[in-house]
Amino acid sequence: MIRALYTSSTGLSAQQVVLDNTANNLANVNTNGFKRGQADFQDLIYVNERNPGADAAQGLQVPTGLQIGSGVRVSGITKIFAQGSIVNTGNPLDVAIEGQGFFQVTMPNGEIRYTRDGGLRMNAVGNIVTSDGFLLSPQVTIPTEAVSISIGTDGTISVVNAGSNGASTTLGQLTLVRFPNPAGLSAEGRNLFAESASSGAATTSTPGLNGTGLIRQGFEERSNVDTVTELVNLILAQRAYEFNTRAITTANNMLQATVDLIR
Repeated sequence: MIRALYTSSTGLSAQQVVLDNTANNLANVNTNGFKRGQADFQDLIYVNERNPGADAAQGLQVPTGLQIGSGVRVSGITKIFAQGSIVNTGNPLDVAIEGQGFFQVTMPNGEIRYTRDGGLRMNAVGNIVTSDGFLLSPQVTIPTEAVSISIGTDGTISVVNAGSNGASTTLGQLTLVRFPNPAGLSAEGRNLFAESASSGAATTSTPGLNGTGLIRQGFEERSNVDTVTELVNLILAQRAYEFNTRAITTANNMLQATVDLIR
């Protein structure tokens, strides 16, 4: 059987993954804090008909080998943590991270997750939560008598209460977390990431220190997806898919020609 049939089929599978990844990037073009994924490829094992440097005669070696590849596979999808665009919302609880770092989120089961989505809200008892109602960690509670909320670039949260004559009260501070390899984080959905063995251990810092970014109140970080780049990737994936189907068609025609020889 012609090897090109199997080799080209791996190309079809790989381009299907590229299409799926590109579709996910485009679907999240307006998702707060979303980081685009980039598909990475590896060539498959080679069939060595003749190794490079093999003996051709006594004291002589062939300058090149005869190695036939078996196709391609997707080795992984890497999250690109480049800064997304920061837009002004005017909401005092919207905060954007300008630079590196993640907010910590406490799940209902007590586990910690991480997010770049700074679209924070306040629940019925005044706790600062995510849009899904998960508590921000460390937890900060806004008093019911607060008339204004201020969040500094270092994450300090202060409020002005009714009847305080404009005097502010500091309630707590937002902290940020860094990882040695953020691309190794596990994407959990809901704009959340989980620590993994590949990401390394989390390091908690005050915003602006130890390589973490600054907090910008009244802003949100949008997705870092570039629609033009994704559309180009979509076209390239489509053409690569077509090239592989053409190779399969050609291999099939060659087989048909071989069959016709005995007719």
